[in-house]
Amino acid sequence: MKTSLQPLSLSLSLSLQKQKKSLKTTIAETPLLTPQSHPSMDPYEFLKIAPNPDGSLTRLNPMPSLPPTPTPTQNNNSIPQIALSKDLPLNPTAATFLRLFRPLRPPPQTKLPVIIYFHGGGFVLFSATAHPFHQSCNTMSAQTPALVLSVEYRLAPEHRLPAAYDDAVDALMWVRDQALGINGCDEWLKELGDFSRVFLMDLDLSPVKIAGLIMNQPYFGGVQRTESETRLVDDMIIPLPVNDLLWALALPEGADRDHEFCNPMVGRKENIGRLPRCLIRGYGGDPLVDRQREAAKMLEACGVRVVVKFDEDGCHAAELFDPKKARGLYEDVKEFVSSAFATEESDVVELKSTM
Repeated sequence: MKTSLQPLSLSLSLSLQKQKKSLKTTIAETPLLTPQSHPSMDPYEFLKIAPNPDGSLTRLNPMPSLPPTPTPTQNNNSIPQIALSKDLPLNPTAATFLRLFRPLRPPPQTKLPVIIYFHGGGFVLFSATAHPFHQSCNTMSAQTPALVLSVEYRLAPEHRLPAAYDDAVDALMWVRDQALGINGCDEWLKELGDFSRVFLMDLDLSPVKIAGLIMNQPYFGGVQRTESETRLVDDMIIPLPVNDLLWALALPEGADRDHEFCNPMVGRKENIGRLPRCLIRGYGGDPLVDRQREAAKMLEACGVRVVVKFDEDGCHAAELFDPKKARGLYEDVKEFVSSAFATEESDVVELKSTM
């Protein structure tokens, strides 16, 4: 089947952000986030990656991984267990899988929305098993509450785009097959999942119904520099040379940053209006914020209902370091999921929507 999973799908990767002012010490101690200066900085050194002769990368300082916790465990520290998780195969040929999260104590006799999650890392770094993304999904599952499916997609440059977008389609088709009971249905999804409330993007997935698209600091690019990219050229998390390198590694060979996989402002837009209600979040100190605002305006111009949440106090990766910013993210997701369901009910009753 044909689809248009351009940056608007995988960019909902709930990419984590950071505040500069109070977090300089924390950032300096993080190998992957060490401040450098432009233009003398080496983006490979900044990202702690080394190119290999065959075009692959050696990732020198991968984030610590966490295993799934499919059953309640004896917790030896002060942090209470709030969710369970397990890994499920997606596409064995591509070596992809899904990490499924569920609340430890879901509300009784209640079906939960399903959130399909794509981790950050510029399509080049990290994993669904990485500590911050695992913990974010864990908390989101418990606090929304929701079932969260985190996709272990293929990374570039070993697998350049659209490989990650193809893995996103695989995940959507997997959810559809679960709803249809093709080759059975996972017990957590069967017991708790509401397939009429899936949050990602509009696609023919009957009987699955996509109720919303959540874009937390979506990763967009383009050839023409924006004001925020120029102003924040020396950003401590994603300085301009690093951003350029990530896109060079992720895009198809020979493509520039005005490729449709990178820049949502180019290419055909006739299907954009089919997107469901969208939440777009960003921070004023993020070099990517101008592109996020531009994308939000474009979606609204195409008739998409957009909820915009921009906080001027914050930079890229704020939720990774700042518990207050993390709580804000979880609250925004919970509110959006709840209000999207209320809006959907209103549409069905009052507008006779067939969406």
